[in-house]
Amino acid sequence: MSGAPPDRRLAVVTGAGTGIGAAISRELARRGLAVVPTDLDEAAAARTARQCDSPASYRVDVTDEESIAQALERLTSSLGSPSVWVSNAGVSKMQPFLDITAADFDFTVGVNLRGLFLASQAAARLMVEAGAGGCIVNIASMAGKQGRVPFLADYVASKFGVVGLTQAMAFELAEHGIRVNSVCPGYVATSMQERELAWEARLRRTSVEAVRAMYLADTPMRRIESAEDVARVVAFLVSEDASFVTGEAVAVNGGAFMD
Repeated sequence: MSGAPPDRRLAVVTGAGTGIGAAISRELARRGLAVVPTDLDEAAAARTARQCDSPASYRVDVTDEESIAQALERLTSSLGSPSVWVSNAGVSKMQPFLDITAADFDFTVGVNLRGLFLASQAAARLMVEAGAGGCIVNIASMAGKQGRVPFLADYVASKFGVVGLTQAMAFELAEHGIRVNSVCPGYVATSMQERELAWEARLRRTSVEAVRAMYLADTPMRRIESAEDVARVVAFLVSEDASFVTGEAVAVNGGAFMD
C-alpha cells in the first residue's frame, strides 16, 4: 500500500460500518480527506471503505485497548498518523431506570464513554507525537445535555460524560494544536433509532408510528434528522472554517433541544 496522497489529510472514524459513522466517512471523503473507517464489524467497515474509496479499513473494538493499538499500529505503519479522528462508536438500550442492571450500565458506559476515551486518547497520543496538531470530534447526543429523556438513563449518563470529557480534552490538548469538539445529534434516522422506536413503543404501550410522531412533534423543524445532517457538521468542525472552535458541544437536532 502506497499510503495516502501527501495533499490529503488522513481521517479515522470509529463505528463507521453503518448509520452516522458511515455518513461521516462518506462526507469527509467527498471533501477530499483520506478516510479510514473502523468498526467492530470488519465487513461493515470494509463496505463503507469501498463507498469512500478508502486507503484501508480495520476492525476495532473500542472497549479493547489492544484492538485499538493493533489497528493504529497497522495504520501508522502503512499510512502515517491521522490528523482527524472521529469517535462515533456507540450503543443504546431502552428500559426504565429501575430496570437497568449494573451489567447494562457497565456495557453502555463501557462503549459510549470508556471506549470513546480509549480511542480518542490513543488518537491524541499519535497527534502529539507527530507534532502537527489535529482535530478530534466525539459524537455525543442531545441526551448529553438534558436528563429529560425517557428509558435511557445509562445512555444519558454516558453522553453527559462525553460532553465533559470533550471539554477536558480540548483544554489540555490545545497547547499541542489539537482541537476537540463534540456533536450532539437529536432523533436521527438510523438502524439504532429503528430499534429505539420499537423499544419505546413497547414501553409506552403504543405504536411505532405514534412514537415517531412524538419525535416529529418534539422537533421544531418537523422532520427526522438524517445521518448526513450530522456528517456535515462534523465536516465543518474538522475544516479550517472551524480553526478557532474547540471544547464545544454542537447541537444538530432541528431545535429539539436548545441550550
